[in-house]
Amino acid sequence: MSKILVIDDEKAIRNTLKDVLEYEKHEVDVAEDGPSGIELFSNNTYDIVLCDIKMQKMDGIEVLQKITEMSTSVPVIMISGHGNIDTAVDAIKKGAFDFLEKPLDLNRLLITIRNAMDKSSLITQTQVLKNKVSKMYEIVGESEAIKKVKEMIDRVAPTEARVLITGANGTGKELVAHQIHEKSSRAKGPFVEVNCAAIPSELIESELFGHEKGSFTSAIKQRIGKFEQASGGTLFLDEIGDMSLSAQAKVLRALQENKITRVGSDKDIQVNVRIVTATNKNIKKEIENNNFREDLYHRLSVILIHVPTLNERTEDIPLLAEHFITMICREYGMSRMAITKDAIKELQKIEWTGNIREFRNVLERLIILCRDEITAADVLAYSRPVSGGNI
Repeated sequence: MSKILVIDDEKAIRNTLKDVLEYEKHEVDVAEDGPSGIELFSNNTYDIVLCDIKMQKMDGIEVLQKITEMSTSVPVIMISGHGNIDTAVDAIKKGAFDFLEKPLDLNRLLITIRNAMDKSSLITQTQVLKNKVSKMYEIVGESEAIKKVKEMIDRVAPTEARVLITGANGTGKELVAHQIHEKSSRAKGPFVEVNCAAIPSELIESELFGHEKGSFTSAIKQRIGKFEQASGGTLFLDEIGDMSLSAQAKVLRALQENKITRVGSDKDIQVNVRIVTATNKNIKKEIENNNFREDLYHRLSVILIHVPTLNERTEDIPLLAEHFITMICREYGMSRMAITKDAIKELQKIEWTGNIREFRNVLERLIILCRDEITAADVLAYSRPVSGGNI
């Protein structure tokens, strides 16, 4: 079950709580005052803390503040024989999970502990998933070219500046957008992605701004657009160079006024989003050809980040190979496959027209087709599907 720390200066209550909780199969440590409780907490791992408010050496609210400074994920349940609404509200505001009055109702105590355990478990699961997602969008490499990209992300992410990411297909523009979001003050908000090239021009406005029921033939119900979905977070407009001119005009208005209008409505809706965009096109040429609005370009390109091609950072190939081999073998439930130095050299000789995306696919192919390790001969045989390699 859970490991629980009880901090209370009344010996009878400490012992009663210890007996009850151990009967419920919890592991329990007790502390007779705030300082000893904080010392126990700092030297051990606990799932839940029960803390009295009125104690002589250190007030329970002060103990709560010190515990939450050390860990925000451990639920702290405050208990007091002098409880009132103001005390309870103050405790909750300062991070307590719940507030219980003495004499304790043991049924309520056990229910509160169960709820705290559920919350703690959910926080842990969320963190695990978040770590997996962060690992998925990790930018791997130590070349000068990629270091500049990472440095720019670190400088730009904490601001609200709009960012335009440029680079060839497969270079990792989406990873840059995710990193900007994860390192920003909006990290707890949504990250909403729209591939402007994948949506027909007649539907892009509905996708971005939403629509009202009956606003066009297939609008059988109201739809919330991506701008609204991303409110409080980041909206990533990928392949922005493929957006229609009519949609560009509406995006420009949204950026200027921080409000949008759903298709089929005349009601303005306030939105609070950070816009990050990406393109593989030369936007300045698109402006010259009247395919892209210059005023929108200047709105979007407060910060420009260019992602280098893999051929411009071949010194990163050893690190990328190790990263993808580890990731792919884990996905397949396989033992990690080794790769020889000569195989790395052969990978560095290849012209990677598809960049990181192509590189990952080649490594996945090599992992599937090779036996014990990836050799230079394997790279020559299997790096190109048309090379005539024999399985």
